[in-house]
Amino acid sequence: MKKNITLGFLTAFLAFTLIGCDNSAGTNGNQTSMNTAKTNSTMNNSTVANTNVANTSTAVVQDNFWTTAAQGGMAEVELGKLALQKSQNPEVKKFAQMMITDHTKANDELKALAAKKNIVLPTDIGGHKSTVDDLSKLSGADFDKKYVAAMVDDHKEDVDFFTDKSNNSDADLKAFATKTLPTLKSHLEAIKAIQSKMK
Repeated sequence: MKKNITLGFLTAFLAFTLIGCDNSAGTNGNQTSMNTAKTNSTMNNSTVANTNVANTSTAVVQDNFWTTAAQGGMAEVELGKLALQKSQNPEVKKFAQMMITDHTKANDELKALAAKKNIVLPTDIGGHKSTVDDLSKLSGADFDKKYVAAMVDDHKEDVDFFTDKSNNSDADLKAFATKTLPTLKSHLEAIKAIQSKMK
């Protein structure tokens, strides 16, 4: 009788142990499967992320000209309008009106060209806003001096920028830059002449 009880206990213990091993194996199998799926998912997400970064980078490089030209052109118009309100110098006011006229025309041509290429241009002046904000606090001779200095700096940069883009491989972009460049050079000469009289 004692032997039967002991045998029965051992049989039950072995059965319980075997069941436990099966469950453990199943758990480990499921865990391994989950880890594999998680690794694959991570790799796929990483690939997508890397692809998105690459595409974004390409877009930034591609659109650099359009953003710079659009924001610069709009800023020249806005600063020109500000100069008409704030300046007391007839020559500065004449130059400001030229900025409004010439850059409005160039901006419209740039918009048409961008539309042709399905490129969306920015609608704000970007980093130029700080210049507008600073000049809006000034008036009279103080304004004239700062405005003229800003225009000299801006047009030096513009001439260099458009000179570089006039050698671009994109035929349309090259044509626009080449056409706009002489106007920018004349603006630079005009504002430098005004600045020389103010010293």
